[in-house]
Amino acid sequence: QVQLMESGGGLVQAGGSLRLSCAASGSIFSFNRMGWYRQAPGNERELVALITRGGTTNYGDSVKGRFTISRDNAKNTVYLQMSSLKAEDTAVYYCTLGLSFWGRGTQVTVSS
Repeated sequence: QVQLMESGGGLVQAGGSLRLSCAASGSIFSFNRMGWYRQAPGNERELVALITRGGTTNYGDSVKGRFTISRDNAKNTVYLQMSSLKAEDTAVYYCTLGLSFWGRGTQVTVSS
C-alpha cells in the first residue's frame, strides 16, 4: 500500500512564494520518479515537475525558471519551491509517485 501525504498549499498574492511537500510511505522502492502535476478548473492535468532518485529533473514549460523541485531520498519526500507565483498558477497540485500513485491534492490559490 502506497500513501502520499501532501502539505503546504494555500493562498498567496501574485509574486509570492509557497513550498509544497509530499511524503511517500509504503512499498515505494521500485518507483524512480516523484513529482507534481496540477489541474485548474476546466483544464487537463498538466506536468509541473518530476525528479528521479538521482536528481534528474523535468519541468513543465510554464513553470521553468520559477519553480524548483527537490527530493530527500532518506525521507522519501519531494518538495516544490514555487516563486514568482502568478494567478494562472492557481490549481490543485497533485503529488505523484511514478505516475502510478497520486495524492489527494492540495489547493494553491494565487490572488492578483
